[in-house]
Amino acid sequence: MRLLELDFLKCIMIILMISFHLVYIGDSYPYAKQVVYTFHMPVFLIISGYLMNIEKPVGKFCKTVLGFVVPYIIMESGYIVMASIVPIREHIDQLTLEVFWDKMLLHPLGPYWFLRTLILCCIPYFVIFRRFRSRIVESALLAIVYVLYSKAGVVVLTMPTYFFAGVIIRQSKLSFTDVFRPTWLSLLFLIVLIHDTQNLDARHLGGGLIVYFVISFFLAVFPFVTGKLQRGMMFVGRNTLPLFLFSPIFTILCKQLLPYLEFDSTGMIFLLLSLVICISGSLAIGWEMDKMNVSKYFFIKEKALN
Repeated sequence: MRLLELDFLKCIMIILMISFHLVYIGDSYPYAKQVVYTFHMPVFLIISGYLMNIEKPVGKFCKTVLGFVVPYIIMESGYIVMASIVPIREHIDQLTLEVFWDKMLLHPLGPYWFLRTLILCCIPYFVIFRRFRSRIVESALLAIVYVLYSKAGVVVLTMPTYFFAGVIIRQSKLSFTDVFRPTWLSLLFLIVLIHDTQNLDARHLGGGLIVYFVISFFLAVFPFVTGKLQRGMMFVGRNTLPLFLFSPIFTILCKQLLPYLEFDSTGMIFLLLSLVICISGSLAIGWEMDKMNVSKYFFIKEKALN
């Protein structure tokens, strides 16, 4: 299932993710960062739950899961090792095997927790919804699994909840836009909600409403994005996985630009240059992996780029 509206949403979310993973931007605009962090990954999880195809044969679904597992293991391992060497905020003072496995299995560093959450969410979804015939029973059992995850300290319940929301929408046979109605009124509701910082938490009702109205607002914007801009955004939206995986490499490298851009107190020139570097660099890695025929081992599919 490919919807242009969802590719558009994914493009917006990945750009926001990269923007606020730039430490300088996050530090310069802490309130904006808090707002964006309220909704950008929940939106990705809702879309992931909605698009996850459990009708695939078992073999093909296993390949889909491996397409998350292999990149997660490789990239998270690299991030853990880097955190023990480079003086970043998540710096590890002493890397031991115990610390390594704790970060890999329970407390991931950096953005790669999202892949781990996705893996943990989609496997029971596939198993349960292929085993039973009652959607009510299946939904209840899946919800119980996610609660047990939380009780065991495997994940924070909030994130599987957003994935579960996407699952419910998909299984209800409603279209995405039937649930998230495009309307400009969403902007008004967003302004009211983000004014109260207590709402800037995806775990709270206010945060959930922000997630809803963000989706609704951008779906209202979508019909006005046309021509080359739309084609470019669709391409980015179709290729968020390489951007998600490889952009942290470039966000770290982009720090080297700061001494040359001190004249720009807003940080906007740094942001624009960094986005160009992070997006083009990540896509270039994906393109090179395709060219070298490596993607089938890393992404468990023939091509990294769609």
